[in-house]
Amino acid sequence: MKFALQSTRVVMTDGTRPAAVLIEDGRIAAVFPHGEIPQSVRVEDVGARVVMPGLVDPHVHINEPGRTAWEGFETATQAAAAGGVTTLVDMPLNSSPVTVTASALEQKIAASEGKRWVDVGFHAGLVPGHVGDLDALIRAGVLGVKAFLVHSGIDDFPAATEAELRAAMPLLANHGVPLLVHAEVESAKPPPRGDARSPQAWLASRPPAWEIDAIELVLRLCRETRAPIHIVHLSAAGAVPMLIRAKVEKLPVTVETCPHYLFFNAEDIPEGDTRYKCAPPIRERLNNEQLWGALLQGTIDLLATDHSPCPPAMKALDSGDFFRSWGGIASLQWSLPIVWTAGREIGVTFDQLARWMCEAPARLAGLRGRKGAIVPGADADLVVWEPDAAFTVQPESTYHRHKVSPYMGRRLYGVVERTYLRGRLVAHRGVVQAGAHGQLMRGRGN
Repeated sequence: MKFALQSTRVVMTDGTRPAAVLIEDGRIAAVFPHGEIPQSVRVEDVGARVVMPGLVDPHVHINEPGRTAWEGFETATQAAAAGGVTTLVDMPLNSSPVTVTASALEQKIAASEGKRWVDVGFHAGLVPGHVGDLDALIRAGVLGVKAFLVHSGIDDFPAATEAELRAAMPLLANHGVPLLVHAEVESAKPPPRGDARSPQAWLASRPPAWEIDAIELVLRLCRETRAPIHIVHLSAAGAVPMLIRAKVEKLPVTVETCPHYLFFNAEDIPEGDTRYKCAPPIRERLNNEQLWGALLQGTIDLLATDHSPCPPAMKALDSGDFFRSWGGIASLQWSLPIVWTAGREIGVTFDQLARWMCEAPARLAGLRGRKGAIVPGADADLVVWEPDAAFTVQPESTYHRHKVSPYMGRRLYGVVERTYLRGRLVAHRGVVQAGAHGQLMRGRGN
């Protein structure tokens, strides 16, 4: 397999420019100036469509085995392929068993065989009683270790306490494996629960202080242990000043936020529309504008979907009860157009998109050099998309197992035309091609 993909807009590590990407045996062999590919090479010219590295999503809940009715490897990875995501990392919940032992990891790997349309890696879980399993999990190749500091939503993945964090972080520091933290602690007492159908009542029940206090805790432990810390799905902009200070100190800390915190605002969520429920909650417009600012100036390093679907009945759509509904937003297939639609109005560039959604996530997962950049030697994972074309999110074109999402019916800019995995076309104009060719991504300890 040898050909060149040519465009007047190829997103490279040093900027977007006309170029031709030579692909040979699944890798990027070279990058040539536009129009200077050797005559013996077949050229696929995509005009002015943007050619970008395949997206890397390090925060996806696939839920197989055990809760495959929520999502599964086949449907999740097909959705990823349709949306230009060529590598994803599965979270240690909400599958059953949860990924807190090497045996559970092997069950997940076995469940994914023959169902990976894109490349898949795995995170392990840090929960009470299983700190001693982390070394084996790291040596088996997990890409990170996830901990909740508040109830996760399922009883078989309880919250880690400071004791578990202190026990695990020296090991993670030694291996260079990041601790991914759901940073909420029940510190400040929220107001009495209001109307269950009110999105404002749900918002008030998870105050920003929960995030701020949790981040303060993990930063203190990071200073002591130097273990790499990654704050997942930051929603409270009030934590940004302490994160700026941490980066000035050169602590090994990275931060993500999610497309839904940048696209939606609490003021606009309809009463009883539980499709918007997530934890931490979608906050007010001013807060979310401050998240944009932190992303643009580099305090927030990357974007990840936190794709967390469930069967429609669990969203309590009929009652509109935010407190009974499962908290999670499905968005894996549309992450690129969601961010582009929200960002194009404020001048977001293709280079920034590639940094937030390709390069930085690959670095977090320990896959730098192989994923997330158009450089010689990297896997030929590429997405070709049309930034000026728009589409409406519809159930019939959605590969997620369930079609419940607050993005349903939204008009988005940025149509994904082609997705290549190691040079193989795996999706074309939203239609996934036959064959599960995704590989298993193992990490630093393997």
